[in-house]
Amino acid sequence: MDGNGRWAKARRLPRIVGHRAGVNTVREITTACAELGIPALTLYAFSADNWKRPSREVGALMGILVRFLRLELPTMRRHQVRLRAIGHTEALPPAARAALRRVTAETARHRGMILTLALNYSARQEILDGARKLAGDLHKRRVTGRHGSAGGGTMGRSRLHRDDFRRYLATAHLPDPDLLIRTSGEMRLSDFLLWQAAYAELWFTPVLWPDFRRKHLMAALRAFARRQRRYGGVEDVA
Repeated sequence: MDGNGRWAKARRLPRIVGHRAGVNTVREITTACAELGIPALTLYAFSADNWKRPSREVGALMGILVRFLRLELPTMRRHQVRLRAIGHTEALPPAARAALRRVTAETARHRGMILTLALNYSARQEILDGARKLAGDLHKRRVTGRHGSAGGGTMGRSRLHRDDFRRYLATAHLPDPDLLIRTSGEMRLSDFLLWQAAYAELWFTPVLWPDFRRKHLMAALRAFARRQRRYGGVEDVA
C-alpha cells in the first residue's frame, strides 16, 4: 500500500496526513473485496524495515493502527471478516498488540473473508523463522526415533516437500496469493510474501494508495482475469 507520503507531500501536508488518508482506502478496498467474495486479502501495513523511519512517524502509524482496529470492528462484523496478523507483532507497542488481540479474538468465529495485516513483517525473516522451526522438529523426531518412541523419525530430510515447509510459514492459514497489487508506480516486492508469491500475478499501478479506489481494484481484477496461468506447464489453468 505505497504512496501515502508522496500523496501528502504533493499537497504540502505532513506525511502522517497521507497515512490517515490511506486508512480510508483500506476501508474501501477491504469492504469491496468482502462484497466480491474474495476469500483472503493481505495488506502490507508495516514492514520490519519501517522502524528506520523517524520515531514520531512510527508512533503515529501505531496510533493509526489502534484507531483503525477500534473503528473498523463494526464493519468487520457486518461483513463477517476474520482478522489475522503476520510478522513479529510481539515487538509492536503494547496498545497495538492489545488491539490486535482483541479484534482477532472478536472476529475469530466469523465465516467471511480473512483479512491479514502484515505488521513488522519481513518475508526473508519469515522464511528463516520457518526453517528454524522445521530444523527443530526434524531434530526432535530424530531424537525421538533413536529412543524408539511411537511416531519418531517419520519426516526425513530427503523426503521433505515444499508443501511440508509451507506449514511452517506464518501464512499457513492462507492460500497462496493469486494476485499481488502494488500502488504508486514502484515495481518491486519489497520483502513481501516472497515464498508465497512464486506464481502470483503482479499488477502495478502509478496510483498512490490514498487515491486507490474500488474502480482501480476492479481494473486489476479484470487484468487478472485475462492472464494465462500455466504454472510452468503449457496449458492455461483456470
